[in-house]
Amino acid sequence: MNTLAVVIDRPEHLSLSQLRLPVMEDEDVVVQVEWSGISTGTERLIWTGTMPMFPGMGYPLVPGYEAVGRVIAVGPASSQWVGQRVFVPGARCFGEVKGLFGGSASRLVVPGQRVVPVDERLGEQAVLLALAATAYHSVAGGGQGEPHTPPDLIVGHGVLGRLLARMNVAAGITDFTVWETNPTRTEGAVGYTVLHPDDDKRRDYKAIYDVSGDAGLLDSLIGRLSYGGEVVLAGFYSQPLSLNFAPAFMREARIRVAAEWKRPDMLAVNALLHAGRLSLDGLLTHSEPAENAGNAYAQAFRDAGCLKMVLDWRHQA
Repeated sequence: MNTLAVVIDRPEHLSLSQLRLPVMEDEDVVVQVEWSGISTGTERLIWTGTMPMFPGMGYPLVPGYEAVGRVIAVGPASSQWVGQRVFVPGARCFGEVKGLFGGSASRLVVPGQRVVPVDERLGEQAVLLALAATAYHSVAGGGQGEPHTPPDLIVGHGVLGRLLARMNVAAGITDFTVWETNPTRTEGAVGYTVLHPDDDKRRDYKAIYDVSGDAGLLDSLIGRLSYGGEVVLAGFYSQPLSLNFAPAFMREARIRVAAEWKRPDMLAVNALLHAGRLSLDGLLTHSEPAENAGNAYAQAFRDAGCLKMVLDWRHQA
């Protein structure tokens, strides 16, 4: 069984290749992918060659952790069923071609426990579930202990920043601010305010959630904290982070890293969507057939007006 996959052969060099898939094991499922999203965070780093050396990193590589499709075959020990639409957070089923994260392909073989059933009504919006679960995890902590202080400042108004803001609004939190420096991305706020940092004079934020991925912002963010406040690093950073100790000391600042989502976060987000408390509308701005992947990746990384690019794999079945 073969799959057509996006392969990044080396930095800034992409191809569509036919790859051999492994034989399905007892707990595996085969998913025919309908849509996959392009991440402007981690995938941009893979594309530029600046991704830190995580397990599975290297070239050639199949990227992508935002795949949605239908189960077309199941192993005898799998709890999934044929015809079910599922979210797949990546796969490692490409032999010598590495899978980090391995979701940008027409067909995937994955352990059944890795996939998450999704509401049929979401359609292609379901590619956003990983980012929504990431936003939820940064606040809720994945069910580990008490929920964290929700953000009263969100740095960045891309998709992840907008999802954090929408979760605040869904929770009835209205007294918060979002920073954005690119005027192309300042629109689309409902129930909250988007400001350029230069237009914001506040220096008493209790919880600043940075989703910008900019490693050079830490000192300026600490300077905006109230005493005992917290900076949450919820983006992905390719460069080392550093800080001036004295300002952080005077505020007794806390710094927390929000790691990747866990399954309870995904289930919680699904529940919010099903209850109508969270909307994914307006976040998918661009879509291309999978055979146009080269142009799609270039636009996703260079066009500030492209919040989220989706590859459509449906005619590759």
